[in-house]
Amino acid sequence: MINLNNIEVRFGDFVALKNLNLNVNKGEFFTLLGPSGCGKTTTLRTITGFINPTSGTVEVNGKDITTLEIEKRNIGMVFQNYALFPTMSVYENIAFGLKVKKVSKPEIKARVDEIAAKVELEPEQLKKKISELSGGQQQRVAIARALVTSPAIICLDEPLSNLDAKLRVQLRNELKDLQRKFGITTIYVTHDQEEALTLSDRIAVFNKGLVEQIGTPDEIYNHSATEFVCNFIGDINKLDDNRYIRLERLYVNQKQDNHVSYDAVVENSEYYGLYIKYTLNAAGTLLKVIEKNQGTQLYGIGDKVTLSFNPENVMQF
Repeated sequence: MINLNNIEVRFGDFVALKNLNLNVNKGEFFTLLGPSGCGKTTTLRTITGFINPTSGTVEVNGKDITTLEIEKRNIGMVFQNYALFPTMSVYENIAFGLKVKKVSKPEIKARVDEIAAKVELEPEQLKKKISELSGGQQQRVAIARALVTSPAIICLDEPLSNLDAKLRVQLRNELKDLQRKFGITTIYVTHDQEEALTLSDRIAVFNKGLVEQIGTPDEIYNHSATEFVCNFIGDINKLDDNRYIRLERLYVNQKQDNHVSYDAVVENSEYYGLYIKYTLNAAGTLLKVIEKNQGTQLYGIGDKVTLSFNPENVMQF
């Protein structure tokens, strides 16, 4: 549905995106993931029309929209701070795009009421000012405003980053449910690896203006294509200069036939409730291991244990 072809974006001498090529399928939840300054927001703004690429083309359904005006792209946008109008009511915020398009008042009311119900905003909330809403309710208003004009695509630029951790988890689940309900093609920008893994159908991992890997969450996590992806996604143990293994792929006192094993000593333990994270010293190499908490005996500092893993779970670059 969306194709970026050989996109380059420059700001003076600085190259923000270098020969970017990616495609997003219809109805897909596609996430642009990476650290600050890696090019993910620049990519989003290139798709929406806020940035014109130095070279390359942006296509939607086979149509070149590279130079098309923002308002003609039929793309909804949810900004990091939601960019809601504080002096307007919730109803007026949601209706804003329809008023700009000169939709009739009866149709505006019908469409606002319909979209508000879908994002679970109560009728009495439509009369409130934005300042009277919680962060979660404001996010729903921002999404409703983006969806009320029936866009083909919705783009979200780190919409959860300003919220506390508990609310972020709650709202990302609601966000995914909404996306499934509407079936709308979604492009999502985040620097949060857990957020990307839980929400996405596919992920593009960015690094310094380049895409290191595009794949499903499982492909990105378990079959990282580059050392950068391996280190950026989740926690990792470095076995030597070019070999890595995930913490949960190491086992304590659970050697199996296909495992290699080493004698180790417990150097530290961190109790998280659902799991315990141990730091083990295996012949001078410190390795972290996650053990599921099953209410059994915990290992103490100084305990001698056997560390084992399946060599097939080692990633090599």
